[in-house]
Amino acid sequence: MSESPAFMDRMLSLGLARVSEAAALASAEWVGRGDEKAADQAAVNAMRNQLNLLEIKGVVVIGEGERDEAPMLFIGEEVGTGDGPAVDIALDPLEGTTLTAKDMPNALTVIAMAPRGTMLHAPDVYMEKLAIGPGYAPDTVTLAMSPAERVAALARAKGCEKTDITVCILERPRHEDLIHEVRATGAAIRLITDGDVAGVIHCAEPEVTGIDMYMGSGGAPEGVLAAAALKCMGGQIYGKLLFRNDDERGRAAKAGITDLNRIYTRDELVTADVIFSATGVTSGSILPGIKREPGWVTTETLLMRSKTGSVRRMVYRTPVA
Repeated sequence: MSESPAFMDRMLSLGLARVSEAAALASAEWVGRGDEKAADQAAVNAMRNQLNLLEIKGVVVIGEGERDEAPMLFIGEEVGTGDGPAVDIALDPLEGTTLTAKDMPNALTVIAMAPRGTMLHAPDVYMEKLAIGPGYAPDTVTLAMSPAERVAALARAKGCEKTDITVCILERPRHEDLIHEVRATGAAIRLITDGDVAGVIHCAEPEVTGIDMYMGSGGAPEGVLAAAALKCMGGQIYGKLLFRNDDERGRAAKAGITDLNRIYTRDELVTADVIFSATGVTSGSILPGIKREPGWVTTETLLMRSKTGSVRRMVYRTPVA
């Protein structure tokens, strides 16, 4: 059996950008139309078609769900031509289906690629997440700290007052106590309705986004995608899987996870070099959305490689009928 070709991240990166661009262009037809499922399906179809043009032996490890729940881009689905390097694929064809349907900010198409076996096969359960941007010592904040202790620790490390810290939190009833405790410190909170991959990415560019830290629970698959982005941009993320019942613990066992209480660091969620691409669907604090003008449509994509730390913003303009 011949050895798989090397993971040539530089050569594959532009192809990955085309994948997220295609998904964004397809889902853009549904911006503001109120149909989340149609928007998501359009993105899934376009992303799958474009992935199958790449010369890779790809396996989806973070996808739309288990095979019986997702007809396309399900966990375990093989993508690519079958030639080239063996790779793991983590994707969210449309992060923010509700944001797209309601024409609200920060809807993205997101995909990451790394050598086979180097991304956590996170089951579809919740994950407690904590993230900060680059430039801080390891364990400046940890999941073992209370929310108030994290705010105080980050303020000390940043050399500012607690009132100068802004925390991004997903607005959900389960986060009511967390929100109350963070606000009691004097820190500000930016609540988001959806899209916690974008929420974590905000931490990597606090001077642009105004976000210093992300806290709260959300989907575990999105935690792996967020870790891929921070591995490219710099920053720290910690994640702990949360299980509500035996069915969810069974999903973890099926994914090969034996330590249900483990706290994962960024480099344990994604253990090797990774490439990451996100394209804006609706305008937000990370990327502008799809822009339409007579005869043309324009997208902007964030394309990153952890190996070099390169961050590219690529504008793609194409004619339309």
